[in-house]
Parts: sequence; C-alpha cells; structure tokens
Amino acid sequence: MLSMSMPVPPALDPPRRILMGPGPSDTHPRVLAALGAPTVGHLDPYFLQVMDDSQKMLREVFRTKNELTLAVSGTGSSGMEACVVNLIEPGDRMVVCVNGVFGGRMADVAERAGAVVTKIERPFGEIIPADEVAAVVKKVSPKVFGIIHAETSTGAWQPLPEISKIVHDAGALMLVDTVTSLGGIPLEVDEWELDAVYSGTQKCLSCPPGLSPVTFSPRALAAMDARKTKVASWYLDMSMVRNYWGQQRAYHHTAPINMNYALREALRLVLEEGLENRHARHKKNHLALKAGIEAMGLKYAVPASHCLPMLNAIQIPDGVNDAAVRSQLLNEFGIEIGGGLGSMKGKVWRIGLMGETSSQRNVLVCLAALEKCLLDQGQKPAAGAGVAGAIAAYR
Repeated sequence: MLSMSMPVPPALDPPRRILMGPGPSDTHPRVLAALGAPTVGHLDPYFLQVMDDSQKMLREVFRTKNELTLAVSGTGSSGMEACVVNLIEPGDRMVVCVNGVFGGRMADVAERAGAVVTKIERPFGEIIPADEVAAVVKKVSPKVFGIIHAETSTGAWQPLPEISKIVHDAGALMLVDTVTSLGGIPLEVDEWELDAVYSGTQKCLSCPPGLSPVTFSPRALAAMDARKTKVASWYLDMSMVRNYWGQQRAYHHTAPINMNYALREALRLVLEEGLENRHARHKKNHLALKAGIEAMGLKYAVPASHCLPMLNAIQIPDGVNDAAVRSQLLNEFGIEIGGGLGSMKGKVWRIGLMGETSSQRNVLVCLAALEKCLLDQGQKPAAGAGVAGAIAAYR
C-alpha cells in the first residue's frame, strides 16, 4: 500500500492589506463575523429567512420591485453568464458594447451561448455614444442589448437612461453589468427600465467574492418563459433557480450558506448608511484622491465627464516602472492597487475606492505612499503635494 506523508501546511495567517485595487475591497468586521456564524442547511427555515431578507434588501439596493431578484451562487462573471444564457437562444441577435475588457467578456459569453453578436466598439477609456447605439440597433434589431455601467478595466462611467430608451424603442431587452457600480454610484433599475442586471459582492458592497446579485424585469421573465430551447447552463437556469428562491423552495443546488450570511450583513451596512450617503462618500473621497493625484503632477486616463468615483485609472508617468511601484506599495505599505488590462496594460494604475475602502484615511495613506514610490523611481513630485491637495479638497 502506497504511503503518503506530506507535511501539514501551517495555519492560515493572511497579511493585512489595504485593498485599493479593482476588487475585492476591504471587508467590514461585521461581514467577516457573519461568515463565521454557524452553518445551517440550505433548506433550513433559518436560512430561508436569510434568503428572504437578502432578496428584500437587494431590491432596495438595485432600486427595483422585480420579483426575480436574487444572489447567484458564483462570482460576478456567473451573474453575467446567467443573464446572457437565460435570455439568449441559439441564433438570437445581440448587440454588445465593447469599450473595455468586460464588454469583451460579455461578447464572448454571448457567442458561446449561440448569439449572433454585433459589437459597438470604442477605445478603452471612452464611453458608448447614444447616437451610435441608435444606428446599430436600428440596423440589427437585436433581441438583447448588453452594456457595462462601470467598466472596471478603464474607470469609465457609462450613462444609461438615454440608451435604455433607444433600446426599448427598438424592441430589445437591456442587459447591464453593474459589478463595480452597485452601491457606489446611482443605479435605478426600474426608473431606467433595465431588464437584466448583474453585479458582484466584492466591490462596493464590500463582501468577499462568491455571489452575484441579479435582477430580472417582467419583460425579461416573459422572454425566458417564451423560450423554445433549454437554457444552455443547467446550474444557471433561472426557471429552476427561481423556484428555490421563490415560494416553492424547490431544491436546486446547495447554496453557499455562509456567503449568503455575509451578503445579508453587507446589505444591512449599505442600507444603514443609506444609498445617497454612500454615493456621496464615494464621490467625496474620489475628488480628494483626484486633487492629490493632480497635485503630484499625475493625470487621469479617463476624462472627468465620465470618470468613476470608485475606480480611478491613473496614467503612469514616463520612466516609471509599473510593476515595481505596485510591488513596493504592497510590500512596504501593505497597499494593493491594480495594473492596467488589455490596451491599458503597463499604462495605468487602477486605484479602487470601493465600499469600506473608500475612506479619508485610505486616500491620504495611499497618496503619501505613492509619493515615496515615485521618489524612489527618480520622479520629483513636490514634497507632500498629494496629501496637501487631498486635505484641501476635504476642507
């Protein structure tokens, strides 16, 4: 008999980081405590009440009355796939806006689901103009139109209301990625008539990654009920999942119990603060960071007119080693920031101010640490200019 004798790994002892990248964000102690609460069964009456509580609070945060509002068991990309595969049947036409990595991912998911995809493409960092949307949907007559509200790879904030009207006038369903925007900037699912919306827990909701909040309008439900083919994914088939989250409580899969505890507590924190207050906090800290960044002689990669407050894409100065600065921030100061993706790789730093991470303390610490890194790279920012600029903005 073969004997296996490997040494037992040491106990977990993760380093303490300030998570200022594109996600995950810092987690409130109350949310971490909820993760460690006793596990019950996925059909236990207590857990069913947790699900009900989470549904009600998700409707508040999404600003919707949609009955089919729930947390998909999986990260944000599972929410993207759930929305696409439930609305798309092989041969359906779908228009996807691609102005960053995650628009490209949505197009890929749609093609895998059998959609005939037409892309509206713009350079990374730009937004999608409404007149271009109007021209394309008129030509294509899609069943579904997909767009990213807050493009995490670029820091671009996409306006939605005008585009939503254009899409509905063309008879299409509006599918929206709000992974980075939910809980950080205004989002009005019902008022803007958004049909299928997905998000993630690890950004502005400040819950560990593992669930994807989704919501579907009555129009989306009607489209699902009118399908002629089975949903391509058994696991993400909302016709079955909604029976678990609905009154029938029909077993579908074993939900991640403790992650749902965590989401429930994270949503309680959001609603205790109030959505308007939370949005205002994200904006205030963004403006202070921006003032500090610009006082150091650095520039944003996205115009101020459509710059996200929770995801700040900063141009890397000439002669500065991208990876070395991010490594120094992490190893010397315990601060994580993100690098660029796609065409922005090596050209930008992505500094996140999401949820719990969005605080005056983190803004000032990050600016001071970044100044030290730039000095070590041979740059010459004015001494203390970043911190002074941010303090002036706060005042």
